[in-house]
Amino acid sequence: MASATSTIGADQARVGSLQRFARRRSSIAFLMALPLLIVVGGLIAYPAAFGIYLSMLNRRMTAFVGFANYEILFESDTFWDVVFQSCFFAITAVLLKALIGFWLAHMLHGIPDKGQRKWRGMLLVPWVIPPALSTLGWWWMFDPSYSSINWLLSIISVPEIPWLGQPWWARISIIIVNVWIGAPFFMIMYLAALKSVPEQLYEAAAIDGATGWQRLRYVTIPMMANIISITVLFSLIVTFANYDIVRVLTNGGPRDLTHVFASYAFQVGILAGNIPRGAAVSLFMMPVLAICAFFVLRGVTRRNKEQM
Repeated sequence: MASATSTIGADQARVGSLQRFARRRSSIAFLMALPLLIVVGGLIAYPAAFGIYLSMLNRRMTAFVGFANYEILFESDTFWDVVFQSCFFAITAVLLKALIGFWLAHMLHGIPDKGQRKWRGMLLVPWVIPPALSTLGWWWMFDPSYSSINWLLSIISVPEIPWLGQPWWARISIIIVNVWIGAPFFMIMYLAALKSVPEQLYEAAAIDGATGWQRLRYVTIPMMANIISITVLFSLIVTFANYDIVRVLTNGGPRDLTHVFASYAFQVGILAGNIPRGAAVSLFMMPVLAICAFFVLRGVTRRNKEQM
């Protein structure tokens, strides 16, 4: 009888602890996020770990060679050209997209809602079109044989520009296409952020005699700072991993000087058949992007704490 009573008491204590666990908000949140965590672990964590393992194998993937693939890359001039091109391309393109998107968002914000929908739809077209398809159209415009851009320049007596024939012009061409595709994303994000800024702040600034530049500097930008930071970080990650624009427009040429990490990893790993070294190239992006993400997210957290 005593043993039965103790068993019932243990069962009741177990049920009580489960109920307390289920009542916690953090526990419910964890249980609801668990399927997503499993998906993230299966689609991101495992491939990343397997990529690190692959990068430490020999070409035939039959022996463990440690950091030999990374050492070979560090001694390669072509790889350092890829590092320079990736950083130059990503930083320049993201800055231009942020500035153009910010300007377009301000222009649209000043248009009445009825006309704003029309302009918003037209300006989003470059972002909606598949990048490979739109890049092919730009390739036709840059092609030296029948370049429509050079034809327009010849009307005003400007010499032909070797858009895809010279390294720096090819780099500029890639940036132009990336900015054309990505600027609408910044525009729509910044436009949403602008609409969330309270009008009372602008009215108070106007009463205090603030100029348009002062309202932008002391009201608009501080209120949009978190959105700007997150959008720039997201675009930086996507731009660093850009593949289709480089593949379609220049295929890494001329002389492998327009390769970015993704296109060079494809060339080394798939086309050249050295999958471990290609994995090493692609993994080189991780520390660079991790450092950028750390500083951006730390700034967002600090601003959130200041506003509380």
